[in-house]
Amino acid sequence: MDYSNFTINESERKPGQHLQREDRGAIEKLHREGYSLRKIAKLINCSPSTVMYELRRGTVSRKPGRGRPPIYLAKRGHYVYKHNRKACHKPHKLDTCKSFVKWVVNAFHFNEWSIDACVGYARVNQLFSKSKMLSTKTMYNELRKGKLPITMFDVPYVLTRRRKKNYYRKNKRLKGRSIEQRPKIVDENSQFGHWEIDTVVGKRKGHEEVILSLIERITNNYLAFKISGKTSDAVNKAMEKLRETYGSKFNKVFKTITADNGSEFEKLAAIEKWGTKVYFTHPYNSYERAKNERHNGMLRKFVPKGVSIKCFRSEQILSFADKLNGLPRKLLNYKTPEELFDENLDKIYSNQK
Repeated sequence: MDYSNFTINESERKPGQHLQREDRGAIEKLHREGYSLRKIAKLINCSPSTVMYELRRGTVSRKPGRGRPPIYLAKRGHYVYKHNRKACHKPHKLDTCKSFVKWVVNAFHFNEWSIDACVGYARVNQLFSKSKMLSTKTMYNELRKGKLPITMFDVPYVLTRRRKKNYYRKNKRLKGRSIEQRPKIVDENSQFGHWEIDTVVGKRKGHEEVILSLIERITNNYLAFKISGKTSDAVNKAMEKLRETYGSKFNKVFKTITADNGSEFEKLAAIEKWGTKVYFTHPYNSYERAKNERHNGMLRKFVPKGVSIKCFRSEQILSFADKLNGLPRKLLNYKTPEELFDENLDKIYSNQK
């Protein structure tokens, strides 16, 4: 029998290494020549028990009627080895966390939560044991591999962060007090009552209804109203309705409001008579109202760009804001903006500091 494909080379094989095809060929040849287990083990540089297990693994059973004794075949041993290796790997995490994955998928589709919000909410509220949960990163990795019943098209957006140069263009006049005069406590995000304001348009061409949006910096509570147009009169009329809602506590709920230099906010400073301070960002620096820009992007999930605002009722716009406010946030330790906003309102209306 020709064994040209098998060699015995002690220097190439390291102790503890799995047997290779060449090693099995050597074992077959040496075993047929009558070498003992220890002698074979010494020649191929392995343990005698390794040789014994390999002989058991690759010995083919023969039917007694044929009169031939069982023999070891290197090909058979290698086949059994490969087959056994398939079952020795660690089980996939998705297979051990099926209930958790099913819950996340349902919350993603029906509650319209992000994957991170689902994972964080389940962890904070201890809905599953730690061993039966996956991390946000693992969930997104499985999403990219196509192993979840969610596609990349279902994920609303992937944020990319770009560094901005801090230079200010002076060719646009501020419509009021500059953001440079705004108290530092606003940037520290340690006090309730500081807001950012903006408008969301549907069709760029023509004059039509728009959405006025405000967001509270601490709680991320988002307000969105449908107004008659992108005009200063429409904006101030909406602010008057807000003042009617919060009454005498308006200046406690709205301590400051930061706006951009759009024409619709040229009369916004008039609300300072109610005790609310109004500040304006530097021209062409939308990052100075980052929270508001971010949430306007989230609103685009319900109000796509290019779609007329006329297609949506006022009640629908309010419900879209409610959905965003009911979304658990990692920034808020997976509490919802609605919960935190209501807590702060309770303190204000009960005269608590």
